[in-house]
Formats: sequence, structure tokens, C-alpha cells
Amino acid sequence: MSEPVTFESLDLSPAILKAVEELGYQSPSEIQAQCIPLLLERKDVLGLAQTGTGKTAAFALPLLNNVDASVKQPQILVLTPTRELALQVAEAFEQYAKYTRGVEVLALYGGQSYGVQLSALRRGAQIIVATPGRLIDHINRKTIDLSNLNALVLDEADEMLRMGFIDDVESIMEKTPEEKQTCLFSATMPKQIQSICSKYLDNAEQVKITPRNSTVDTIEQVYWRATTHKNKAIVRFLEAEDYDASIVFVRTRNDTVQLAELLEREGFSAAPLNGDMNQQARERTVERLKSGLLDIVIATDVAARGLDVDRLSLVINYDIPQDSEAYVHRIGRTGRAGRKGKAILFVKGNERYLLRNIMRHTRSDIEQVELPSAKIVEQKRIEALQNKLSMSLDHKDIEFFSEVAQGLGEKLELSQEQLAAALLCLAQQQSPLKVEEIKVQQRERRDRDGNRDRRDDRRGERGDRRGERGDRKGRRNSSEPMDTYRIEVGREHGVQVKNIVGAIANEADISSKFIGEIRLFDEHSTVQLPQDMPAETLTHFQGVHICQRPMKMTKSTHPADQARGNGNRREGGRRFEERGERRDGGRRSEGRDGGKRSFRDPRTDKRRDGNKDGNRDNRRKERGERNEINFS
Repeated sequence: MSEPVTFESLDLSPAILKAVEELGYQSPSEIQAQCIPLLLERKDVLGLAQTGTGKTAAFALPLLNNVDASVKQPQILVLTPTRELALQVAEAFEQYAKYTRGVEVLALYGGQSYGVQLSALRRGAQIIVATPGRLIDHINRKTIDLSNLNALVLDEADEMLRMGFIDDVESIMEKTPEEKQTCLFSATMPKQIQSICSKYLDNAEQVKITPRNSTVDTIEQVYWRATTHKNKAIVRFLEAEDYDASIVFVRTRNDTVQLAELLEREGFSAAPLNGDMNQQARERTVERLKSGLLDIVIATDVAARGLDVDRLSLVINYDIPQDSEAYVHRIGRTGRAGRKGKAILFVKGNERYLLRNIMRHTRSDIEQVELPSAKIVEQKRIEALQNKLSMSLDHKDIEFFSEVAQGLGEKLELSQEQLAAALLCLAQQQSPLKVEEIKVQQRERRDRDGNRDRRDDRRGERGDRRGERGDRKGRRNSSEPMDTYRIEVGREHGVQVKNIVGAIANEADISSKFIGEIRLFDEHSTVQLPQDMPAETLTHFQGVHICQRPMKMTKSTHPADQARGNGNRREGGRRFEERGERRDGGRRSEGRDGGKRSFRDPRTDKRRDGNKDGNRDNRRKERGERNEINFS
């Protein structure tokens, strides 16, 4: 019988083992036990595993072990789909390298000042964790040297494919040395990811972790069938559940703000976490959550990608995700590293098919629960009051208050019970102990007015969230004034609509809900943006590159740019809102966050790629044929 694998048996350096022990790691997970020896031997690895299985340590520990601290050049490059995941991976590297002298870690992502990143690059960071968009920008500016790269990691490759980064990833890989170690980690294996593996991985060892189901056993999963307004229900659930910290997932960025404001009015410590916030604000929110200054974050899928906070023990899916992978990633924010957690899913009547899909694809038995009753919430409030009373007995002025209470009782001729009841009545006015039952909405049969009734219900649910906020402008819609801006990149340069959207949404941190119609001409393009763009933002766009060309954005007054019917519009002049969710208060998916854009010139890259592919194949023939990867 083989002995159990320990970190000490994996031939890691004493400095790394000391950091691992300090972090509380007791034994390697399955993927860590299999990947670490292979990566220490500098072999290429293809890892297939779900989120929350310990993938980061599986590649970070052995690659860090192989770093030469005396060489002040990038030696390890990790590509991630989002800024949040890049920061998470970089933080993990820093923790593992705590006692390894001379090793610097740098995260490169859109939204952060170039000055900070350039300064760190000049100091000689050996480990680079980057999003594709910002890394391509540094490559084009020649501010990063990848000639000494020893290892390249693609983390969550399937997510990068889903977010449209694959072209950028391949462009980056072509600019790295031929002789390097390549690792790819993915939860699924689509055909395009298989193609990248066959092209760039050399005799890769495949590590496949197949859990009993795609969700973690330490997470209790339940769902609530929405029989009343969800904003009332979430207050009830948050009061009734026992948790240290919670994350609530909604569909749009606007909803994060609205729901956070609602919960703050109800007395919770809550804050939004979305792509409209600049990077510094998001980092502050996460730090507040980690330190206990904040208990609840309202987040979108992309903004919370890679978030790993020990305190998170409750996940609430306020808006049900559209696919099972998003659900797995959401609930994976809790129940990590063996910790217990709970996930609650809100399901409206017309969303039951999504629940069935999630249960089928994750092979999870998600049980239905009822809305917590008023009695349960009352008991929770009484217990909280009891704890406060116990703590108040240690107050330094307790004897003074005791004398005051005795005097009031004598003057008012009240018994101790009557006086205590009167004082409790006054003390609980801001947060009443008595709770009213929430009326359950009765569903009516479909009739000729049924469609209208259902629309009213949906509007009412979202409307409650808006109505309680007071005088606040609604979401931007197409009737608001827009200006047309011209950029000096057109179809002849290989630009696509997604390139323009990605550059604007990411580089200036402008929400895509503010991006209107985009039209492509031969030598230039136009994009509609809100009136009165700040001068510094417009100036910033002068230096942003798309397809290796500067945008040179200017405000357009030319009639041909203003008219809708003229010019050759890409794909029939498709408006930006056709790319995702509706524009009337909704918006497209947040996939653009994290620096999503393409800077490649397809015409020049095609010629360059062809030459490199030929040279790459010749070199491989000299070394001998590779073994094909079996993706089964």
C-alpha cells in the first residue's frame, strides 16, 4: 500500500514548504499531487479540473520552485481571463514566495496605471500574471521582454474561449520562445482548446480530475421558488441564515448597485462589486470583505471571477445563471479547501427549465426550501438582541444606568418587567423585533390578459428595487443624447466590432451600456458615445491601439458619419445591443471586463503565423514526432 502524498515528499524547496505550512495547507489535493511532480520535471501539462480543486497551487508551487531569482527577467507567464483572477493568482504566487528571496510577482491588467506596471517591469519581475488585452498592449509598446520565458500557463482556458480571447492568446503564444514549458488548465475541452493543445503543447502529460459531481460536497445547495418579490425574500434569507460573509449574484452591473443600496437601508453591511468600478475601488471592496468591515457583496459573474475569501460561507443566486458552468463557478466562491458553505438559488416560475439544466449537468440534488417564516426571523432578532445585552453588561457605566432605571421605575410606578418592556420597545424602533409575514403571490391561470399580468409582475419585481431608492435616474436608454466619434481604424485594417467594444469598455473602464451604434467603413469607423465625454478620456483614446493602429478618436460632425443609412455597416450595421442583453435597462454580458479586446492585424498575422508554423514544425521534426494528446 503506497504512502500518502505530502508536500514534503514533492521535492519543493524549504522556503516554499515553510510558506505552504504557514498558509495552513496540510496535504496536496488530487490535482496538486499529480501536477507538481510533472511540472518540477519541466514537462508540459494539460490539466482538466473544475474550479475550487486547487489548480493555482498545482502550477504555482512547482513553477516558483524552478525560478532563477538571479535572472531579473520574466520567466513565468500566467494568462487569465479577468483582472480579478489575475490579482488572485498573483496574490497566491506572492504568498508562496514569501520566504523565497529575490522573486518578484507582477499582475498586468487593464484599468491600472501603466506607470505602476512599467516600474515593476524595470525592477525585473520574474513572474507575470496578465490578462491578454493588457499584455498585448505591452508587447506592442515593446515594454516587456519575453525572450527569457521558461514557462507559460493558460488558466481557465475555456473561459478565455467563451470571452473571445483565443485569438489574443494565440498571438501571445506565437511571441514566446519555442523552448519553454507550457501548461493549460481548463474545466472543459472544446474543439478550439484541443486545437491549441495539439499546436503548442509538446508531449503533454494529461491530468484529469473527475469528481463525483461538478460541485463541491461541502456546499449545501437549495433553491427557493420565487413566490413573492425577490428583494423582500433576500432580506428574509439574509436574516435567517447563519453565515460569516455572503456574496449575492445578480445579472447586471446596475442591479449590483440597486440591491446593495436596498440591503444597506435594511441595516446590512453591503456593497456592490462590478465592472463599472475602477480597479482600486474593487480592490478596496474585496479587502473590506476579507477584513470583516463588509459582510455582503453584490456581484456580477465576471467581477467575482477568482474571488477567494475565507469568510464567504453563503452564496445567493439572486438571478439564476443561464448555464451550469456559471453556476458551478458562482457557488465555488464558498466551500473551498474543505470549508463548509451554503448556496441558495432563487428560481422564478418561468426559470424552472434552467434549474433542471443545472441539476442535470452538475449531477446535483438541489432541494427546495420555503421562505423563512416570520417566527424564524423574530427568533434570530431576539438572539441578536440577547448577545448585545450580554455584551452591554461589561460597559463601564453600567452602574449609572442601573441607578437611572431604578429611579425611573420608582417615579413611574413600574415593575421591572414593565420598565424592561418599555425600554425594549424604544430600543427596537429602528429594527423591530416583531416581523410581519410576507404574503405569497397566487399565480393566476393563463387567459387573454395573462401575458400582460406576467409582464406587470416582472416590472413590479424590478420596480420595487428601483422605487425604494427615491429620486434616482433610471438606466440609460437609446433616447438619451449621444455624440458620434470617429476612429482611424477601418475594415481595411482588419478591425471588427468586438475589437472596438473591447478597447473602449476596458481601456477607459467605460461600461458597455454607454456604447451605442458602431459602424465600420473602409478606412475608419464610428461609434456613438454619451454626450460631453471628459477631455482627459478623449485624450487617453488617442494612444489606444486597435489592430496595431492608434485609434486617434475625434468627435465627428461629418454628415456621412451621422446618417444611419449610408456606408457599409458591418454585418448589416448591427447595433451593439444586438450582441447581448437588451439595451432598455439591460446590457450585454460582462465578458468584456478584464481587458477583452483584439489588437491583431489578421492580414499581417496570417503571413507571420504561417512562417512561424512552418519553422515550428521543422524544429519539431528535427526533435522527432510528438505524441498526440488523447482528449477522451
